[in-house]
Amino acid sequence: MNRWIRRGVATVAATVAAIAGLAALGVGAGVLLADWRSARTIDQPHYPLALRSDAASVARGRYLYASRGCADCHGADGAGRVFVDADGLRLAGPNISPGPGSVVAGYRPSDWERTLRHGVKPDGRALRVMPSQDYNRLTDADLGAVVAYVRQLAAAAGGAAVVQLPLPARVLYGWGLLPQAVDLIDHELPPSQPVAEAVTPEHGAYVAQMCVGCHGTDLAGGRIPGAPPDWPAAARLVAGPGSTMPRYPDAASLQRMFASGRRPDGTPLRVMPFAALRALNDTDVRALHLFLSQGGDTLGE
Repeated sequence: MNRWIRRGVATVAATVAAIAGLAALGVGAGVLLADWRSARTIDQPHYPLALRSDAASVARGRYLYASRGCADCHGADGAGRVFVDADGLRLAGPNISPGPGSVVAGYRPSDWERTLRHGVKPDGRALRVMPSQDYNRLTDADLGAVVAYVRQLAAAAGGAAVVQLPLPARVLYGWGLLPQAVDLIDHELPPSQPVAEAVTPEHGAYVAQMCVGCHGTDLAGGRIPGAPPDWPAAARLVAGPGSTMPRYPDAASLQRMFASGRRPDGTPLRVMPFAALRALNDTDVRALHLFLSQGGDTLGE
């Protein structure tokens, strides 16, 4: 009997050791793959974006910078800021002002376009945190306006982006379970054509593009890619079971949530870019609500 017990214990120990070895192999491979993914280059063609500097473009760019989340990562002054710092995860946006340490010094028009729309750096490497999927559908005019505003910011000192991932996140990133924007974008789509800024579903679909980074390209919600493990899942914005839109019967109720950070029943929302959402003008909020309340299942092309 003791012999059989010893054999059983030895078998279990060997199995545990094998599992541990495979786990270690998976972790090691994930780390190596993470290094490869961060160093890979993307063959994204250059696009001849026209740079702008006129007062109207700068004014439009100022609005888009504030209302589309640019300041959340880069700061109101463009110098960069830490926006996640918890449990070994530290993320900071880089300096994009004209000051010392700027990462956009020397950017060509096509560099701006590839960075903002496609998540590709001038050297061809993929950006690891930049939510370019939110900006991929910007029209040429709006993309040029954002660049016009950033280029006239006052010089501020700052540095490069900070992307410090804890080991589990590095392994998940290496195995492709934490996707980058470049992996989520349809790079073959031509730039969006302008639509009139009005309270229409078409304009609402254009505004809703700012939501895809968290709520998904289909706005169906779910776990936010790359988010800390304690973050809640993003809400479902499109029609269907579990949609959050019935909570907001009119645009005013949606706007109150943006302003207060609370649902109509008073419960707080933990993760939303409220600084950007509060900056949305009345037309954008009403158009967004109209689009989502009508189903929100066809984002603008």
